[in-house]
Amino acid sequence: MIEALTLTEAAEALRDGTATSVGLTEAAIAAADRSDAVLGVYLARFDEQALAAARRADEELARGVDRGPLHGVPVGVKDTIAVADGPTTAQSLVLDPAWGAGRDAPVVARLRAAGAVLTGKTTAMEFGCGLPEPDEPFPVPRNPWRHGSWAGGSSSGSGSGVAAGMFLAGLGGDTGGSIRMPAAFCGVTGLMPTFGRVPVEGCVPLGYSLDRVGPLARSARDCSAVLGVIAGTASFTEPRFEGDLSGMRVGVVREHHFPADGDPAVPGAFEEAVSVLAGLGAVPVEVGLPYRREMVTATFVTATSEGLAYHRADLSRRWDDYTAAARGLLAMGALVSGAEYVQAQRVRQVAQQAVDALFADVDVIVCPTASIGAPPFDALADEAGHQDDAGAFGKIHTPYWNPLANPVLAVPMGFTASGLPLSMQIAGPVAGEAAILRVGDAFQRNTAWHRRTPGLDAAATEPAAEVTA
Repeated sequence: MIEALTLTEAAEALRDGTATSVGLTEAAIAAADRSDAVLGVYLARFDEQALAAARRADEELARGVDRGPLHGVPVGVKDTIAVADGPTTAQSLVLDPAWGAGRDAPVVARLRAAGAVLTGKTTAMEFGCGLPEPDEPFPVPRNPWRHGSWAGGSSSGSGSGVAAGMFLAGLGGDTGGSIRMPAAFCGVTGLMPTFGRVPVEGCVPLGYSLDRVGPLARSARDCSAVLGVIAGTASFTEPRFEGDLSGMRVGVVREHHFPADGDPAVPGAFEEAVSVLAGLGAVPVEVGLPYRREMVTATFVTATSEGLAYHRADLSRRWDDYTAAARGLLAMGALVSGAEYVQAQRVRQVAQQAVDALFADVDVIVCPTASIGAPPFDALADEAGHQDDAGAFGKIHTPYWNPLANPVLAVPMGFTASGLPLSMQIAGPVAGEAAILRVGDAFQRNTAWHRRTPGLDAAATEPAAEVTA
């Protein structure tokens, strides 16, 4: 079954003749046929184009033409990223239908050149900042582990689709956690690269100085393979995956990450994850995150201000065409003064220097991605339909890292008692993807959380059964 395969394993199978790209693609299409009506992974499917690309990949590999680890591998693309095969909507009624039409964003062009099989455009939150909205004419992305719960956002379909076996990797974007959040809630691995590592041209912007594009896949090694393509070989060299962490100093963050109303399984799962790293030779070191509150605030000040700069004209003309959550968040930018925006950028620089100094003493930093499993839909918004930051969103720990340039990897680390995935973030120094991918791979060699797959009965809405290691 494709949902049990890692991208790396599929690439090996393509080369040893035990799999074909057409076979992988047909399995991905079959998974979408079975489950997408419930899960809402796709806004647009490119089945015919994907099968044609798969046939080309098989022909090329048979002739000895090998374009690299993504050659012949099914990949989904978030619908904020331009793909020539179909429209880009950013899951909104507002975006001009001609935006990006007929062209590939640079990251997509690199996927094509590497022989990837593009399966379709995946669901998101409106412009990367809305919430699931059943009254809009778009699919509602659901969590494959519990259909009544959120898949995380805003790269919802990319996370859910990997977990459900509809593709082996997905592209997402991360402005406040939009890669790591769906990776965490769907039980897969997600990488937010170093700021500027991957080009964002051809992607609908949210926060110009925050936006990043990166992969979601089953494993750290899979994410490394995708990053090597979308970043360009001159920009990123794949790390050595050795499984041994002897001598690595791992900063461990506990402060502010275990609130009293968090899921009770999180502390134990995190401590067990740290123990696994220590058992591989790593040296845990207790650390705190400098300017934690200020950085979370800087994310929202910057994203809303820069988001308003992009959307101001459309908001004034087409207010009712935006969903309540998206327009509410974007309109908050009007409450931020120029002086406050500038001050936020100054604080970002101060915090970056403090975090850089912290990485002089540790090689990576680990902390929970969230203090909860995937929340139910009714826990996401307040009565006005706006994002409820005092509820579930206040227990998600991704926004701290967005105003910084550092790369962060989210990996599965366990499950709640009711069977929802839990996740650990692994942050590294600027341009330190090799370190976090090495740690993530070593962790996944010695745990099986990333290999767990959800039950995909399309009628299921109840919690999954309890899962143990």
